[in-house]
Amino acid sequence: MKASRLAVAGAVAGSAVLALSVPAFAHVTVQPETTPAKGGYTVVDFKVPNERDNASTTKVEVDFPTDHPLASVMPQPMDGWKIDITKSKPAKPLKMHGRKISEAVTRVTWTAVGKGIEPGYFQKFPVSVGALPEDTDQLTFKALQTYSNNEVVRWIEVPQKGRAEPDNPAPVLELAAASGDGHHGTAAKDAAGDTTATAQDTAADASKNDTDTTARVLGVVGILVGVAGVAYGVLAGRRRTTA
Repeated sequence: MKASRLAVAGAVAGSAVLALSVPAFAHVTVQPETTPAKGGYTVVDFKVPNERDNASTTKVEVDFPTDHPLASVMPQPMDGWKIDITKSKPAKPLKMHGRKISEAVTRVTWTAVGKGIEPGYFQKFPVSVGALPEDTDQLTFKALQTYSNNEVVRWIEVPQKGRAEPDNPAPVLELAAASGDGHHGTAAKDAAGDTTATAQDTAADASKNDTDTTARVLGVVGILVGVAGVAYGVLAGRRRTTA
């Protein structure tokens, strides 16, 4: 009896954990492909899972922050999806590569021209963004997910630190500290990595050359020793024959 009660309690607890974990997995999220450093550029993926068993996701709309507008927003073309970009005049002037930007992207809309995201699947929507703001630690992107049955799920609730996660949280991108040059952290990191790799390759080549030289010297010495041994053997044989 006690064992069966424990089994039931365990099953209930497991179901509760599963029930709590499923919504968290099903959230629309924003995931950077490289470190999103302040002042830099990166590619982010808006990951959209299908939460329904009887409908497909046919439209995804992502609102970009207007309090920290981005001068460059470029979605990647995707098969099966039509992309529409909405722009508006930013509240404060923007600059990119020394020139003023009069419009900033405020919304990107992906509309399915095929089956969309079917039940049991998810889709990533890549967007290149920058320059990332330097006066905030995070960016919030509110999203709308439309299903083939006309249901709309609004992922617009802003998570608050110290509070429970809302039912429909908006995707949030956490920003890392600016790199040394402030704008090309990833490029600088890659360059540093290339320099390190080159130095390592050079050291490896030098070590290889030293090893090859040593091997050649030892080979020559071995041959000379072998020749000397043969000569000694011949001379010894002649002495025995003469004796």
